[in-house]
Amino acid sequence: MRDLLADITRWRANDKRVALARVVALEGSGPRDPGAAMAVNEDGEVAGSVSGGCVESAVVTEALDVLASGAARRATFGYSDDQAFAVGLTCGGTVHLFVEPLSEDVVAAVAADTPVVVATVIEGPHTGAHLVVTGDGTTGTLGNTDLDRVVGRDAHGALESGTTATRHYGPCGEARQEDVSVFIEAFGPPPRMVIFGAVDFTAALARTAKVLGYHVTVCDARPVFATRQRFPMADEVVVDWPDRHLAVVGPLLGPRDAVCVLTHDHKFDVPAIKAALATAAGYVGAMGSRRTHAERLDRLRAEGVTDDTLSRLMAPIGLDIGARTPEETAIAVCAEIIALRTGRPARHLKEGAGPIHAEE
Repeated sequence: MRDLLADITRWRANDKRVALARVVALEGSGPRDPGAAMAVNEDGEVAGSVSGGCVESAVVTEALDVLASGAARRATFGYSDDQAFAVGLTCGGTVHLFVEPLSEDVVAAVAADTPVVVATVIEGPHTGAHLVVTGDGTTGTLGNTDLDRVVGRDAHGALESGTTATRHYGPCGEARQEDVSVFIEAFGPPPRMVIFGAVDFTAALARTAKVLGYHVTVCDARPVFATRQRFPMADEVVVDWPDRHLAVVGPLLGPRDAVCVLTHDHKFDVPAIKAALATAAGYVGAMGSRRTHAERLDRLRAEGVTDDTLSRLMAPIGLDIGARTPEETAIAVCAEIIALRTGRPARHLKEGAGPIHAEE
Protein backbone atom coordinates (compact mmCIF):
# COMPACT_ATOMS: atom_id res chain seq x y z
CA MET A 1 0.00 0.00 0.00
CA ARG A 2 2.87 2.37 0.71
CA ASP A 3 3.76 2.36 -2.99
CA LEU A 4 0.31 3.77 -3.77
CA LEU A 5 0.36 6.67 -1.32
CA ALA A 6 1.48 9.31 -3.82
CA ASP A 7 -1.43 8.55 -6.15
CA ILE A 8 -3.91 8.23 -3.30
CA THR A 9 -2.79 11.55 -1.82
CA ARG A 10 -3.17 13.27 -5.20
CA TRP A 11 -6.64 11.83 -5.71
CA ARG A 12 -7.81 12.73 -2.22
CA ALA A 13 -6.50 16.29 -2.69
CA ASN A 14 -8.97 16.52 -5.60
CA ASP A 15 -11.79 15.08 -3.44
CA LYS A 16 -11.88 11.81 -5.36
CA ARG A 17 -13.34 8.80 -3.57
CA VAL A 18 -10.99 5.80 -3.59
CA ALA A 19 -11.38 2.04 -3.15
CA LEU A 20 -8.54 -0.25 -2.15
CA ALA A 21 -8.18 -3.87 -3.28
CA ARG A 22 -5.66 -6.10 -1.52
CA VAL A 23 -4.58 -9.69 -2.05
CA VAL A 24 -5.48 -11.45 1.21
CA ALA A 25 -4.86 -15.11 0.25
CA LEU A 26 -3.63 -17.35 -2.54
CA GLU A 27 -4.34 -20.95 -3.44
CA GLY A 28 -1.85 -22.59 -5.76
CA SER A 29 0.19 -20.39 -8.07
CA GLY A 30 -0.43 -16.66 -8.05
CA PRO A 31 1.38 -13.66 -9.53
CA ARG A 32 1.30 -11.43 -6.43
CA ASP A 33 1.68 -12.23 -2.73
CA PRO A 34 -0.74 -11.28 0.08
CA GLY A 35 -0.49 -7.57 0.72
CA ALA A 36 -0.23 -6.61 -2.96
CA ALA A 37 -2.57 -3.67 -3.43
CA MET A 38 -4.39 -1.72 -6.09
CA ALA A 39 -6.22 1.57 -5.65
CA VAL A 40 -9.08 2.74 -7.89
CA ASN A 41 -10.64 6.18 -7.77
CA GLU A 42 -14.23 7.05 -8.69
CA ASP A 43 -13.16 7.97 -12.22
CA GLY A 44 -11.71 4.50 -12.79
CA GLU A 45 -8.06 5.58 -12.56
CA VAL A 46 -5.80 2.83 -11.24
CA ALA A 47 -2.60 2.65 -9.21
CA GLY A 48 -0.80 -0.57 -8.29
CA SER A 49 -1.53 -4.17 -9.20
CA VAL A 50 -2.97 -7.28 -7.58
CA SER A 51 -2.27 -9.84 -10.31
CA GLY A 52 0.41 -8.55 -12.62
CA GLY A 53 -2.28 -7.55 -15.14
CA CYS A 54 -4.41 -10.70 -15.19
CA VAL A 55 -7.58 -9.55 -13.39
CA GLU A 56 -7.11 -5.81 -13.04
CA SER A 57 -10.01 -4.86 -15.30
CA ALA A 58 -12.39 -7.04 -13.29
CA VAL A 59 -11.02 -5.55 -10.05
CA VAL A 60 -11.80 -2.05 -11.32
CA THR A 61 -15.43 -3.12 -11.72
CA GLU A 62 -15.46 -4.57 -8.20
CA ALA A 63 -13.90 -1.40 -6.80
CA LEU A 64 -16.41 0.91 -8.49
CA ASP A 65 -19.25 -1.26 -7.18
CA VAL A 66 -17.81 -0.96 -3.67
CA LEU A 67 -17.62 2.83 -4.01
CA ALA A 68 -21.24 2.89 -5.18
CA SER A 69 -22.52 0.70 -2.33
CA GLY A 70 -20.10 1.74 0.39
CA ALA A 71 -19.84 -1.91 1.49
CA ALA A 72 -16.55 -3.83 1.59
CA ARG A 73 -16.48 -7.28 0.01
CA ARG A 74 -14.29 -10.23 -0.86
CA ALA A 75 -13.67 -11.15 -4.48
CA THR A 76 -12.19 -14.43 -5.70
CA PHE A 77 -10.73 -15.26 -9.07
CA GLY A 78 -9.67 -18.78 -10.03
CA TYR A 79 -8.40 -20.38 -13.20
CA SER A 80 -11.57 -22.45 -13.57
CA ASP A 81 -13.86 -19.43 -13.26
CA ASP A 82 -15.37 -18.20 -16.51
CA GLN A 83 -14.74 -14.61 -15.45
CA ALA A 84 -11.12 -15.30 -14.55
CA PHE A 85 -10.59 -17.08 -17.86
CA ALA A 86 -12.09 -14.12 -19.70
CA VAL A 87 -9.72 -11.65 -18.05
CA GLY A 88 -6.71 -13.90 -18.44
CA LEU A 89 -5.88 -15.44 -15.04
CA THR A 90 -3.83 -18.27 -16.54
CA CYS A 91 -1.42 -18.97 -13.68
CA GLY A 92 -3.56 -21.90 -12.50
CA GLY A 93 -4.17 -20.63 -8.97
CA THR A 94 -6.88 -18.76 -7.09
CA VAL A 95 -6.46 -15.23 -5.79
CA HIS A 96 -8.64 -13.85 -2.97
CA LEU A 97 -9.03 -10.09 -2.76
CA PHE A 98 -10.61 -7.77 -0.22
CA VAL A 99 -12.04 -4.61 -1.73
CA GLU A 100 -13.08 -1.72 0.52
CA PRO A 101 -13.62 2.02 0.54
CA LEU A 102 -10.35 3.67 1.48
CA SER A 103 -9.96 4.33 5.22
CA GLU A 104 -8.39 7.72 5.94
CA ASP A 105 -7.16 6.46 9.33
CA VAL A 106 -5.40 3.50 7.73
CA VAL A 107 -3.80 5.69 5.07
CA ALA A 108 -2.55 8.11 7.73
CA ALA A 109 -1.06 5.25 9.76
CA VAL A 110 0.71 3.71 6.76
CA ALA A 111 1.90 7.09 5.49
CA ALA A 112 3.61 7.82 8.82
CA ASP A 113 6.50 5.61 7.62
CA THR A 114 6.90 3.95 10.99
CA PRO A 115 6.38 0.23 11.74
CA VAL A 116 2.64 -0.44 11.82
CA VAL A 117 0.23 -3.34 11.44
CA VAL A 118 -3.25 -2.95 9.95
CA ALA A 119 -5.70 -5.68 10.97
CA THR A 120 -8.88 -5.82 8.87
CA VAL A 121 -11.97 -8.02 9.31
CA ILE A 122 -12.42 -9.56 5.87
CA GLU A 123 -15.13 -12.06 6.83
CA GLY A 124 -17.56 -12.20 9.72
CA PRO A 125 -19.28 -9.59 11.88
CA HIS A 126 -18.05 -6.02 11.33
CA THR A 127 -16.52 -6.79 7.94
CA GLY A 128 -14.24 -3.91 6.96
CA ALA A 129 -13.44 -2.86 10.53
CA HIS A 130 -9.80 -1.96 11.20
CA LEU A 131 -7.43 -2.17 14.13
CA VAL A 132 -4.18 -0.22 13.70
CA VAL A 133 -1.31 -1.44 15.86
CA THR A 134 2.01 0.33 16.44
CA GLY A 135 4.71 -0.03 19.04
CA ASP A 136 2.93 2.68 21.03
CA GLY A 137 -0.53 1.09 21.15
CA THR A 138 -3.68 0.48 19.12
CA THR A 139 -6.41 2.56 17.52
CA GLY A 140 -9.74 1.47 16.06
CA THR A 141 -11.72 -1.65 16.86
CA LEU A 142 -12.78 -4.89 15.21
CA GLY A 143 -16.10 -4.73 17.01
CA ASN A 144 -15.26 -6.70 20.15
CA THR A 145 -12.82 -5.80 22.93
CA ASP A 146 -11.70 -9.40 23.46
CA LEU A 147 -11.13 -9.85 19.74
CA ASP A 148 -9.19 -6.57 19.70
CA ARG A 149 -6.96 -7.82 22.51
CA VAL A 150 -6.16 -11.16 20.85
CA VAL A 151 -5.65 -9.70 17.38
CA GLY A 152 -3.55 -6.91 18.90
CA ARG A 153 -1.28 -9.53 20.44
CA ASP A 154 -0.93 -11.34 17.10
CA ALA A 155 -0.35 -8.02 15.35
CA HIS A 156 2.58 -7.23 17.66
CA GLY A 157 4.10 -10.56 16.64
CA ALA A 158 3.62 -9.67 12.98
CA LEU A 159 5.20 -6.29 13.66
CA GLU A 160 8.35 -7.97 14.95
CA SER A 161 8.57 -10.56 12.17
CA GLY A 162 7.32 -8.37 9.31
CA THR A 163 4.82 -11.05 8.22
CA THR A 164 1.45 -10.61 6.51
CA ALA A 165 -1.27 -13.28 6.69
CA THR A 166 -4.95 -14.03 7.26
CA ARG A 167 -5.85 -15.43 10.70
CA HIS A 168 -9.09 -16.94 11.94
CA TYR A 169 -10.80 -16.48 15.32
CA GLY A 170 -13.98 -17.02 17.23
CA PRO A 171 -16.29 -14.02 17.80
CA CYS A 172 -14.34 -13.05 20.93
CA GLY A 173 -10.90 -14.03 19.67
CA GLU A 174 -11.12 -17.74 20.48
CA ALA A 175 -8.44 -19.90 18.89
CA ARG A 176 -9.16 -22.73 16.44
CA GLN A 177 -12.43 -21.19 15.31
CA GLU A 178 -13.27 -19.59 11.98
CA ASP A 179 -16.17 -17.24 12.67
CA VAL A 180 -14.02 -14.20 11.98
CA SER A 181 -11.25 -13.86 9.37
CA VAL A 182 -8.77 -11.05 9.95
CA PHE A 183 -6.14 -9.94 7.46
CA ILE A 184 -3.07 -8.84 9.42
CA GLU A 185 -0.74 -6.76 7.25
CA ALA A 186 2.62 -5.60 8.56
CA PHE A 187 4.31 -2.46 7.28
CA GLY A 188 7.82 -2.60 8.66
CA PRO A 189 10.89 -0.54 7.85
CA PRO A 190 12.65 -1.46 4.61
CA PRO A 191 15.30 -4.18 4.83
CA ARG A 192 18.84 -2.88 5.18
CA MET A 193 21.84 -3.60 3.00
CA VAL A 194 25.21 -2.56 4.36
CA ILE A 195 27.92 -2.54 1.68
CA PHE A 196 31.54 -2.36 2.83
CA GLY A 197 34.02 -1.06 0.30
CA ALA A 198 33.65 2.06 -1.86
CA VAL A 199 34.70 0.24 -5.04
CA ASP A 200 33.41 0.20 -8.62
CA PHE A 201 31.04 -2.72 -7.94
CA THR A 202 29.46 -0.89 -5.01
CA ALA A 203 27.54 1.70 -7.04
CA ALA A 204 25.93 -1.01 -9.21
CA LEU A 205 24.97 -3.09 -6.17
CA ALA A 206 23.56 -0.05 -4.38
CA ARG A 207 21.42 0.84 -7.41
CA THR A 208 20.09 -2.70 -7.75
CA ALA A 209 19.37 -3.00 -4.03
CA LYS A 210 17.43 0.26 -4.09
CA VAL A 211 15.20 -1.14 -6.85
CA LEU A 212 14.48 -4.09 -4.54
CA GLY A 213 13.48 -1.75 -1.72
CA TYR A 214 16.58 -1.85 0.49
CA HIS A 215 17.81 0.96 2.67
CA VAL A 216 21.42 1.05 1.47
CA THR A 217 24.47 2.09 3.47
CA VAL A 218 27.92 2.34 1.86
CA CYS A 219 30.78 2.26 4.36
CA ASP A 220 34.51 2.64 3.80
CA ALA A 221 37.31 3.84 6.05
CA ARG A 222 38.85 5.90 3.22
CA PRO A 223 37.23 9.35 3.04
CA VAL A 224 38.54 10.03 -0.45
CA PHE A 225 36.46 7.11 -1.78
CA ALA A 226 33.41 7.12 0.51
CA THR A 227 31.72 10.25 -0.81
CA ARG A 228 28.15 11.24 -1.57
CA GLN A 229 29.27 12.31 -5.06
CA ARG A 230 30.37 8.75 -5.89
CA PHE A 231 27.32 7.07 -4.35
CA PRO A 232 24.32 9.39 -4.70
CA MET A 233 21.98 6.40 -4.86
CA ALA A 234 22.85 5.25 -1.32
CA ASP A 235 20.73 6.29 1.65
CA GLU A 236 23.87 6.70 3.75
CA VAL A 237 27.57 7.03 3.00
CA VAL A 238 29.65 6.41 6.11
CA VAL A 239 33.38 6.95 6.60
CA ASP A 240 34.40 4.42 9.23
CA TRP A 241 36.08 1.08 9.72
CA PRO A 242 33.64 -1.78 9.00
CA ASP A 243 33.87 -3.46 12.40
CA ARG A 244 33.41 -0.14 14.19
CA HIS A 245 30.33 0.70 12.09
CA LEU A 246 28.86 -2.77 12.71
CA ALA A 247 29.32 -2.26 16.44
CA VAL A 248 26.71 0.50 16.05
CA VAL A 249 24.29 -0.92 13.48
CA GLY A 250 24.88 -4.65 13.98
CA PRO A 251 22.33 -5.04 16.80
CA LEU A 252 19.67 -3.56 14.46
CA LEU A 253 20.21 -6.14 11.71
CA GLY A 254 17.81 -9.07 11.33
CA PRO A 255 16.85 -11.89 8.95
CA ARG A 256 15.63 -9.49 6.23
CA ASP A 257 18.94 -7.60 6.13
CA ALA A 258 22.14 -8.13 4.17
CA VAL A 259 25.83 -7.33 4.62
CA CYS A 260 28.01 -7.35 1.51
CA VAL A 261 31.78 -7.05 1.85
CA LEU A 262 33.28 -5.95 -1.47
CA THR A 263 36.71 -4.75 -0.36
CA HIS A 264 38.66 -8.04 -0.88
CA ASP A 265 41.45 -6.50 1.20
CA HIS A 266 42.27 -8.49 4.32
CA LYS A 267 42.78 -5.48 6.57
CA PHE A 268 39.21 -4.38 5.81
CA ASP A 269 37.25 -7.51 5.07
CA VAL A 270 38.45 -9.84 7.84
CA PRO A 271 37.21 -7.58 10.67
CA ALA A 272 34.10 -6.73 8.62
CA ILE A 273 33.18 -10.38 8.04
CA LYS A 274 33.91 -11.37 11.61
CA ALA A 275 31.65 -8.58 12.89
CA ALA A 276 28.94 -9.27 10.31
CA LEU A 277 28.78 -12.97 11.18
CA ALA A 278 28.17 -11.99 14.80
CA THR A 279 24.94 -10.22 13.79
CA ALA A 280 21.53 -11.70 12.96
CA ALA A 281 21.73 -10.51 9.34
CA GLY A 282 20.07 -13.01 7.03
CA TYR A 283 22.78 -12.67 4.40
CA VAL A 284 26.52 -12.12 4.71
CA GLY A 285 28.51 -12.22 1.48
CA ALA A 286 32.09 -11.35 0.52
CA MET A 287 33.71 -10.69 -2.85
CA GLY A 288 37.00 -12.18 -3.99
CA SER A 289 38.57 -14.99 -5.95
CA ARG A 290 38.68 -18.51 -4.56
CA ARG A 291 42.38 -18.05 -3.67
CA THR A 292 41.62 -14.78 -1.89
CA HIS A 293 38.75 -16.43 -0.06
CA ALA A 294 40.87 -19.42 1.00
CA GLU A 295 43.43 -17.05 2.52
CA ARG A 296 40.62 -15.06 4.12
CA LEU A 297 39.17 -18.18 5.73
CA ASP A 298 42.54 -18.98 7.28
CA ARG A 299 42.73 -15.47 8.72
CA LEU A 300 39.17 -15.67 10.04
CA ARG A 301 39.85 -19.01 11.73
CA ALA A 302 42.99 -17.48 13.27
CA GLU A 303 40.68 -14.76 14.63
CA GLY A 304 38.62 -17.44 16.38
CA VAL A 305 35.72 -17.71 13.91
CA THR A 306 34.44 -21.30 13.89
CA ASP A 307 33.72 -23.35 10.79
CA ASP A 308 30.06 -23.54 11.83
CA THR A 309 29.87 -19.75 11.83
CA LEU A 310 31.82 -19.52 8.56
CA SER A 311 29.24 -21.76 6.87
CA ARG A 312 26.91 -18.72 6.86
CA LEU A 313 29.32 -16.78 4.70
CA MET A 314 28.42 -16.61 1.00
CA ALA A 315 31.80 -16.31 -0.67
CA PRO A 316 32.72 -15.94 -3.40
CA ILE A 317 29.66 -13.73 -3.42
CA GLY A 318 26.72 -14.25 -5.79
CA LEU A 319 25.05 -16.89 -7.92
CA ASP A 320 27.09 -18.66 -10.58
CA ILE A 321 25.59 -16.96 -13.64
CA GLY A 322 28.84 -15.93 -15.30
CA ALA A 323 28.59 -12.31 -14.18
CA ARG A 324 31.54 -10.08 -15.08
CA THR A 325 30.54 -6.42 -15.14
CA PRO A 326 29.59 -4.52 -11.96
CA GLU A 327 25.96 -4.50 -13.08
CA GLU A 328 25.89 -8.23 -13.81
CA THR A 329 27.60 -8.93 -10.50
CA ALA A 330 25.02 -6.82 -8.67
CA ILE A 331 22.25 -8.93 -10.20
CA ALA A 332 24.06 -12.15 -9.23
CA VAL A 333 24.41 -10.94 -5.62
CA CYS A 334 20.81 -9.80 -5.29
CA ALA A 335 19.58 -13.02 -6.90
CA GLU A 336 21.56 -14.98 -4.32
CA ILE A 337 20.01 -12.95 -1.50
CA ILE A 338 16.53 -13.69 -2.86
CA ALA A 339 17.27 -17.40 -3.31
CA LEU A 340 18.66 -17.68 0.21
CA ARG A 341 15.65 -15.90 1.68
CA THR A 342 13.10 -17.99 -0.21
CA GLY A 343 14.97 -21.27 0.19
CA ARG A 344 14.83 -21.99 -3.54
CA PRO A 345 17.68 -24.05 -5.05
CA ALA A 346 20.22 -22.05 -7.02
CA ARG A 347 23.89 -22.61 -7.84
CA HIS A 348 26.05 -20.50 -5.55
CA LEU A 349 29.63 -19.65 -6.44
CA LYS A 350 30.71 -20.90 -3.03
CA GLU A 351 29.59 -24.42 -4.07
CA GLY A 352 31.81 -24.58 -7.17
CA ALA A 353 35.49 -25.03 -7.87
CA GLY A 354 38.02 -23.62 -10.29
CA PRO A 355 38.05 -20.16 -11.83
CA ILE A 356 34.99 -17.99 -11.18
CA HIS A 357 35.03 -16.75 -14.78
CA ALA A 358 35.23 -19.34 -17.53
CA GLU A 359 37.77 -18.62 -20.24
CA GLU A 360 36.27 -17.17 -23.41
